[in-house]
Amino acid sequence: MDEVLPDADDHDGSLHVPRVGVISSLVPLVGILFAACAAPPHRAAAPDVATAAGAAPSDGDAPVDHRFEHAEDWVSLFDAPDRDAWQKPDAVVSLMEIAPGMTVVDLGAGTGYFLGRLSRAVGAAGKVIALDVEPDMVRYMRERSEREGRENVDPRIVPYDDPGLAPTSVDRVLVVDTWHHIAHRDAYAQRLADALAPGGAVFVVDFTIESERGPPRTHRLLPEAVARELREGGLDAKVLDEPLPEQYVVAGRSPR
Repeated sequence: MDEVLPDADDHDGSLHVPRVGVISSLVPLVGILFAACAAPPHRAAAPDVATAAGAAPSDGDAPVDHRFEHAEDWVSLFDAPDRDAWQKPDAVVSLMEIAPGMTVVDLGAGTGYFLGRLSRAVGAAGKVIALDVEPDMVRYMRERSEREGRENVDPRIVPYDDPGLAPTSVDRVLVVDTWHHIAHRDAYAQRLADALAPGGAVFVVDFTIESERGPPRTHRLLPEAVARELREGGLDAKVLDEPLPEQYVVAGRSPR
């Protein structure tokens, strides 16, 4: 696919998207979208990681009908040994300023790449809620948490358009390589804002336009566009300074 850069006349901070028909490479919420990878067993093609939580297209259409029914097929991709070098999970968790006892959500958690770090950060008195739309991903995360002895991790299945979180019930929400796949992001941001306890925050980690990894450039979002969408949902949002080589981090904090 041709590279698409921000349009000079696009003042809302989003990318200019040419009308090129159906973008067949989009697949369903966690994501990392590696630039190239071998197809897993029983799949015609390998989607890149940012897909495994069943994300909807970024243009607001209904979710793409693509299933991830065999979580084990995706472990080598989502938990690839080289991911730490560019995802920098320790730096991401540090930016979140998690305190022991907090309730933290991993939205689009996939096979649970971040769960160990989040579990340690909240401690025994805290909780990590791991959300995904794919039942087998949730099954895998539940079994993984049991194997690793992470009693404070609670994997849950959610629909595409609602995180299913009670009002003022969580302190932090982490959305990694996923935000660009969510439909109607301003409305989704409002649901996340409603779920935040006073002092809570949402952290969106996604790919820069220049990254060699990630979704097709026509489906990437500028960090300023993400910040605008979080503000439309009622959050105080800004782009953070961070050390990630191919991604940005946008924080949306509860005004309460």
